[in-house]
Amino acid sequence: MRELCCLKDTRPMPTISPFLVPDRIESERLVLRTFRADDWPFLHEHYSDAESTRFTFRRALSEGDSWYAMANMVGHWQLRGYGPYAVEEKATGNVLGAVGLWYPKDWPEPEIKWALTRRYWGKGYASEAARAVQAMAKEHLPDVSLISFIHAENAASIALALAVGATFEKEMPFRGATWHIYRHPR
Repeated sequence: MRELCCLKDTRPMPTISPFLVPDRIESERLVLRTFRADDWPFLHEHYSDAESTRFTFRRALSEGDSWYAMANMVGHWQLRGYGPYAVEEKATGNVLGAVGLWYPKDWPEPEIKWALTRRYWGKGYASEAARAVQAMAKEHLPDVSLISFIHAENAASIALALAVGATFEKEMPFRGATWHIYRHPR
């Protein structure tokens, strides 16, 4: 007879995620997943484009600043249990930008954010990703009411918020400008 100390349990160990939401979701054309170090060059294309960052950072970012922005999103997952996803195109494996949940310390409420590299604008990727995040949040965070916090002059983001069913709620001053809160459907 074997002693208990020598028996091996060969059952797989359950995976316990430190996150409140899945760290990977998929839509028809996209994989939304947590960031990896090799995503940085793709994101730098977005962050180094002054037009892409006109309403958020108000300037193009240096390589160091865009690395910091990506690290900030990675850290958000660790501190909040959720965060923005790297948006990967299934067909190419290219990272198109970031879409997901975002709630920095000075934000009014948790939001669904989006930031895609300009060459992917107008192809429906941002709305597809935002809808996937809405569905994920409805399932995993049903009691959280989400907004999108958008600079009042950012017509493209306002149009996207409306396209995915968010409704204008109010405007407020923030960081020296006027911003809008759009409430996502629950």
